[in-house]
Amino acid sequence: MQHLGDPVDGRPSRRERTVRRSEGGAGSNRGANLGTRATRTGRQAGGEGQATGDLPLPPPSSVAGGVIDGMLIGALVWAILVLTLLPALETSMAALFPTLLLCLCGGGVVGPGVQAALRSGRTRRLPGPAAAATGRAGPPGGRHRVVILGGGFGGVSAARRFEQLLPWTPWLDVTLVSQRNYLLFTPMLAEVAAGSVEPGNVGVPLRAACPRTRFRRAEVLGVDPGRKLVHLRRGDALEVLPYDQLVLAMGAAPNFRDLPGVAANALTLATLEDARRLRDHVLGRLEQADHEPDPAERRRWLTFVVAGGGFAGTEAVASLFDLVHSVLRYFPHVRAGEPRFVLVHSRERILPELGDRLASYAGGKLVARGIELRLGVTVAGAGAGGVELSDGERIAARTLVWAAGTRPSPAPLVTGPQGPAGVVPRSTGGVRGTAGAVPVDRALRVPGFDGIWAVGDCARVPDPAARGAACPPTAQHAVRQGRAAADNVVAVLSGAQPEPFRYRGLGFLVPLGRQSAAAELRGMRFSGLPAWLLWRGVYLWKLPGPQKRLRVLLDWTVELLFPRDIALTGAERRPAPQAVE
Repeated sequence: MQHLGDPVDGRPSRRERTVRRSEGGAGSNRGANLGTRATRTGRQAGGEGQATGDLPLPPPSSVAGGVIDGMLIGALVWAILVLTLLPALETSMAALFPTLLLCLCGGGVVGPGVQAALRSGRTRRLPGPAAAATGRAGPPGGRHRVVILGGGFGGVSAARRFEQLLPWTPWLDVTLVSQRNYLLFTPMLAEVAAGSVEPGNVGVPLRAACPRTRFRRAEVLGVDPGRKLVHLRRGDALEVLPYDQLVLAMGAAPNFRDLPGVAANALTLATLEDARRLRDHVLGRLEQADHEPDPAERRRWLTFVVAGGGFAGTEAVASLFDLVHSVLRYFPHVRAGEPRFVLVHSRERILPELGDRLASYAGGKLVARGIELRLGVTVAGAGAGGVELSDGERIAARTLVWAAGTRPSPAPLVTGPQGPAGVVPRSTGGVRGTAGAVPVDRALRVPGFDGIWAVGDCARVPDPAARGAACPPTAQHAVRQGRAAADNVVAVLSGAQPEPFRYRGLGFLVPLGRQSAAAELRGMRFSGLPAWLLWRGVYLWKLPGPQKRLRVLLDWTVELLFPRDIALTGAERRPAPQAVE
């Protein structure tokens, strides 16, 4: 098998030659300051194109990024003013379009200056890893290969942190492996399914997000910790990728709990393909119902059941409700009161992560809009024409959206007789893996395996503030875990001790449709229009890349001015569920 990253024809690559030149004469200066010396080495290497990737892309223009971010702020200010003052102005949204252009121009003018000031402050505050304080210039033995498995929030966060530390760690060679070549911004998947945002605008290419990281688009078959090799499949070719440090960020996959008929009949909302398929599925059901003469069959076409009353399920049912009612004008034979939406949840109230008051507000808001809540029951099975509940009720429906939980993607570790406790080997295509979350210590290391770390949904990270419980599988935790893992990898390679992971969640935001949401941030609670504006503003700012932010903002603006599109863009078929990285 070919070893990825090995020199071609036995000759050292330009990167290797650059690293060797930068390491020449370093033996007599081991006690030099790491920050100053590594920064100087990084500049010398950068002149020769040395970086983690073979051909690092130039960073985007700071002026262009500042203009776009400034325009986003201007548009957000315009949206807040319009949505709060529009009832008093007694004018149409289209008449206020010139004021939107004025806000965009004003924001674009001041944006570059504001961004330059913020970037300068971040540069002064950027901390090096714990290893930067040790005074060492890096580990002996030349470059060290770090492999990250998974292109989700945790994996990309780790890769970007490694890139930030390149001036201090020119001896690192980082490779990111993922089956997708883009980072999916999963908090906006419901917006894609509802037709509010174009699918391509919530996916950021990994090569652009991590320009100094080697990227391999491949399927991970397994990991051999003994020989420190990762087995990959790219198309029909089998390859192996050697590593010195490995970061597992494999994500999670939908968990159907072996319920009869659910895997075959339920739709999920975990990938970009899922969101596209769900939108087309709902529009296809409206097309069928518009010409269905049988009343009973018509009710089946127009009944939409969502399993799971957490954040994903609540967002899904609210988004589908908005989608259906916003396009009913195109279906003259479907009356506004005919579509039926049912949210099934196992507990006595939805959104258990929120406090009682906000959860009650969210439930009341959904009920007031006409969404039925089935609380204290679960989905027991599903067929082509109905959904069975645990209390014996059968709901006649041809649409079931599954948002009732996920399971960690199997980490493809080869476990031997002395593997860690709690890791159960199983066969996955000839390669043994582990079922369930990978247990890690407080520093994110996998016990029993040298040089292996795990972050995100595939890891069981202990939460010291929760008395032994694990950190919740949220995007904000995965991002911080990725950064912490990168810092700890550099610390270990530099001879320092890794730091335990600590993070207190910022809070939760959940949209409820029709310019309404519920939010809880560090003990502060918001609801209604302010929470909805906060939700859109926060997630718009968190979306990676100014270009994507501008595209999403334009999508939202178009949604205010024009009706949603009802074109069916693909066939209604559902392949086997894939892991969410």
